[in-house]
Amino acid sequence: MEIKITRPQGTEDVTPKQIYKWHTVERIARETAESFGFHETRIPTFENTNLFLRSVGETTDVVQKEMYTVTAKETQFTLRPEGTAGTIRSMLQNGLLNDALPQKVFYILSCFRHERPQKGRLREFHQFGVEMAGSQGPASDAEIISLAKTILDRAGLQNIALNINSIGCPVCRAEYHKALKAYFEPKKEELCETCQTRLEKNPMRILDCKSPICAGIAKDAPVILDYLCDDCRTHFEKLQEYLKALHIDYSINPKIVRGLDYYTKTVFEFITTDIGAQGTVCGGGRYDGLIEQMGGKPTPAMGFAMGLERLIMTMEQQGCAFEEPKGCDLYIAPMDESAVPTTMQLGQQLRVSGYQVEYDVMQRGLKAQMKYANKIGAAFVMVLGENELQDKKAKLKNMETGEQIEIALDETFEDKFDDIAVQYMFHDIVEDFEKECQ
Repeated sequence: MEIKITRPQGTEDVTPKQIYKWHTVERIARETAESFGFHETRIPTFENTNLFLRSVGETTDVVQKEMYTVTAKETQFTLRPEGTAGTIRSMLQNGLLNDALPQKVFYILSCFRHERPQKGRLREFHQFGVEMAGSQGPASDAEIISLAKTILDRAGLQNIALNINSIGCPVCRAEYHKALKAYFEPKKEELCETCQTRLEKNPMRILDCKSPICAGIAKDAPVILDYLCDDCRTHFEKLQEYLKALHIDYSINPKIVRGLDYYTKTVFEFITTDIGAQGTVCGGGRYDGLIEQMGGKPTPAMGFAMGLERLIMTMEQQGCAFEEPKGCDLYIAPMDESAVPTTMQLGQQLRVSGYQVEYDVMQRGLKAQMKYANKIGAAFVMVLGENELQDKKAKLKNMETGEQIEIALDETFEDKFDDIAVQYMFHDIVEDFEKECQ
């Protein structure tokens, strides 16, 4: 019996018919980040497991339930569940923090978490993320949030709400933890088993629990904003002042704590209701203690991560525009074997100039070749036979209009095709503009 092999649950294929959507969002994110002075970095797909235990936090869902970890020769490695820890490790190991500060990097990578697959949540997912290390002021918080919003705006998204919060520093958070313990202790037996453990180690994690029962109990829990120290309160107030100066609308949501332990002070999320319950398309915040915790000098830092699957899903729901996939500029149809060498030479010549050119490699007849050219949406088709080779002339057929233009098969071929293609493209641009004006 034949065994049918399918992709693993919680993963997705991106086919050539869909990849142009990914190219669109990746280009927007990359170009926007570069305009803010960020530079791309790349890190390994897996890291030493201790990296995530120290940074993400042992009481988080990510570490307790979701990491993919393997043991190789008594060393544990984990597929990265998020991008910040590995990026900061890379900054430290490669000496980036010894250069001019702030250091500003971005990345596009895949992450892995063992979760229940559902709409907007996969076991292998992709993120665009940024990290800024070296600046502790609220202006850098506003800069990071502005970068995220600019990407979402350039993608054409509407009805995206920004929620912000401050979860304080270790000083004021210690007082908040006392208040949370006092609140949850009488309800301890009602909490899930995981949250009962969190109550002693890190009660803030209860606020992030996905259990409906725990979420219901946490609904009336104390609010962190009531426990901020003067420094954290001033930082949060200044951030709001800067966001207003940038004309960025926001709401204060004291329930935002984010799902990772390294966050301090500012946390934020951009959310939408267009993709169901998993509506966070971007989230981030400040993590001033992480670099020191990982062995570096005390260095403030912050960043965000944006789920590309959710971003694309939201764009689709809202009817946002994606770049059109590049099509075939010219299909050359050799009528027999004698025309194949010239066909290859002309095709290679135009490819070097940046055109997408195809020709027959299936030994099809002319009728079948024309049918194939139609299927791939070739803009022009050129047939090469004995007469064309002898006269060193051929006819270019515009597949949209049916118009045929004679072109010389000599050293001027590339320039003349370029002129014809530019005229064709210019005609399309004018036509599109006229349609928009109607």
